[in-house]
Amino acid sequence: MTMKSTARAVWEHDLLKGSGTVHFMSGAAPDLPVSWAARTEASNGKTSPEELLAAAHAACYSMAFSAGLARNGTPPDRLDVQAVATFDKVGDAWRVTTMELSVTGKVPKITQQKFDELAGAAKEGCPISNAIKGNVEIRLTTRLVPSGS
Repeated sequence: MTMKSTARAVWEHDLLKGSGTVHFMSGAAPDLPVSWAARTEASNGKTSPEELLAAAHAACYSMAFSAGLARNGTPPDRLDVQAVATFDKVGDAWRVTTMELSVTGKVPKITQQKFDELAGAAKEGCPISNAIKGNVEIRLTTRLVPSGS
């Protein structure tokens, strides 16, 4: 089975003073405004491709980790994943240099060691991780909270 996801971007005017919108063809989210300033200065209510990449990675990773925990017989009560994409100037070009994933999990009947092992496996198996692997350094930090919390 093949699934295709489609988004569209419209940009007007030059890079520095212009702006645009990103449209999700699924209708799952309203059009989002984007700008160069959101990438390099302050967001001012606009998003950037890097923020969209971070959102995609956080969502993908949370699903991959949830699946791995379920296969282990320890499905999560909750996973809270934050992804931070770093956009840096490298030489004469701008690029995403790192993606930092931080996951806090509330998972009954699991040890920290097993949680960390499965967290790492999810990082390696997540399709978004695999899409950026080799171009972007992916870092992972984990935190397991007690189930009674």
